[in-house]
Amino acid sequence: MNEMVEEFFNDGRERMHKAVGACQNEFNTIRTGRASTALLDRISVEYYGTKTPLKQLANMSAPEPRLLVITPYDKSAIKEIEHSIMESELGLNPSNDGSVIRLTIPELTEERRRDLVKVVKGLAENSRVAVRNIRRDVIHEIKKLQKEGEISEDELHWAEDEMQKITDEHVGQVDELLKHKEAEILEV
Repeated sequence: MNEMVEEFFNDGRERMHKAVGACQNEFNTIRTGRASTALLDRISVEYYGTKTPLKQLANMSAPEPRLLVITPYDKSAIKEIEHSIMESELGLNPSNDGSVIRLTIPELTEERRRDLVKVVKGLAENSRVAVRNIRRDVIHEIKKLQKEGEISEDELHWAEDEMQKITDEHVGQVDELLKHKEAEILEV
């Protein structure tokens, strides 16, 4: 096999792997009724005029299955942190005692669970599209090689088939992540 084709395959595999990893990270930020500090990963706080990720401003822990505790490094940031949490799509109401913020994770209603499943399916579809776009880019590059006479028509067809197998493998990984996340959300 042509070395350049192999380089395109490796680049495509690596980019697809990153797309699957990004999908996993997105799934971790979706609430399932259990406390997880990953729920707070997407929250940014207006801190001294700059949007700052919450995890840079506070220590976060989940001491109980339905409780998150946020301990700000700077106590003067409590109000801004509370505001950012309330403005987020998490649907959580923070309470503070002046030094720590507590977030009680409520039970999810059946309707909210169905809504979350729709959100997760949308995220999975975005990841599948990202993987397919990577396949398209790699095949485009390989077709350029064929037009330049670097590889034969047969090698092009073989490369397209191999790239499809790599794509199917990564789409399968996204589907597997979706299946697990869906089961986690629907678990009562």
